[in-house]
Amino acid sequence: MSESRWPRRQLLTGAIGVGAGAVAGVGATLGSQRYAHADEPAQPDHVEFHGAHQAGIVDAAPAHSTFVSFDVLAADRPQLAELLTTITGRARFLTAGGTPPNPGITAPPDDSGILGPQVPADRLTVTVGVGASLFDHRYGLADRRPKHLRPMRTFPNDDLDPAWCHGDLSVQFCAPNRDTVIHALRDVTRATRGAMQIRWKLDGFVPPPRPSGTPRNLMGFKDGTANPDAADAHRMDQVVWLGREAGEPAWTRGGSYQVVRLIRMRLEFWDRISTSEQELLFGRRRDNGAPLDGTHEHDAPQYAKDPVGSAIPLTSHIRRANPRTAKTASSVLLRRPYNYDRGVDAVGDLDMGQLFVCYQRDLAAQFEAVQTRLIDEPLVDYITPFGGGYFFALPGVRDDHDHYGSALLS
Repeated sequence: MSESRWPRRQLLTGAIGVGAGAVAGVGATLGSQRYAHADEPAQPDHVEFHGAHQAGIVDAAPAHSTFVSFDVLAADRPQLAELLTTITGRARFLTAGGTPPNPGITAPPDDSGILGPQVPADRLTVTVGVGASLFDHRYGLADRRPKHLRPMRTFPNDDLDPAWCHGDLSVQFCAPNRDTVIHALRDVTRATRGAMQIRWKLDGFVPPPRPSGTPRNLMGFKDGTANPDAADAHRMDQVVWLGREAGEPAWTRGGSYQVVRLIRMRLEFWDRISTSEQELLFGRRRDNGAPLDGTHEHDAPQYAKDPVGSAIPLTSHIRRANPRTAKTASSVLLRRPYNYDRGVDAVGDLDMGQLFVCYQRDLAAQFEAVQTRLIDEPLVDYITPFGGGYFFALPGVRDDHDHYGSALLS
């Protein structure tokens, strides 16, 4: 994109706004994901922005999210650095809350105003990732690409729409309230206009547990029952966060590979099959989430006692995704899924499904290993992945003097 259409002045205007604002103030398989809901004890009004890792990955998933993929329009590496600094400034202000500056009577407002004159922190998290396409010829970053980062591959049974795939940057906004997420998205896109453009966007939601335990997906099943414990820092170091892995650039330490899969559910067809058939497809009871050979949601399936699949079919989703063998133990990952609702399609069918997001240290050994085991599972008659991408969630912003991607661009 030529600079004549996206002038540098537009980017600088966004960056100046940042400074002023900052001063002013499919299936329940691999996941015990934590979710935040109204019936839980009161929490602090904000999630800490600074740290070794970004927020919005291992902390509790609130009720609302927006996942946005962007194409970067910055002309060169200095402008890319300016863009990431601008996003950092806006995220720092929005996650802390405060009073937007008063631009005066004649200037456009510095805030949309949809949250009122004071911007509440509302436990907002902003999580930024980079796609493989950012490491092309534009910014001289080819030799700094994370070892496993590449465009998302197409698996059998996918029906990927290019308009809903990939991107240079990913930004995940999460908060307990929908207007907080919308406000943050508008704030960031206004501040970065001319430097990046939305490629695709999908809104997600997590319902409260019904009646208790893990929330349910739109097929009616609990989703996230077997996740590794996100509160266990040692376990997260094993599963999610990069350390000093061989072959990985040094700047990636503290980051994580992010997979986004947009999965439509064919709910009109799903709702016409019996509950018992649905349970055999998943391998869990629909009412309480227990494995079909168990009683309670968090009971571990006893596959060794059922080698022929009499209780839990060998083709069931949970058994294919996570066989619970020594050989497959290394493919455990951290799932952070949301439901989505895009209304209806051109023929009047419901366009609903899952905004699947997961985090891991190794795309091939974790997500792709799981997805390969799921190829041609019986559940594919009722689900169709249509978009998403692979991204690398950047290491955390250390302090007030740091910004997203600082080590990457240094």
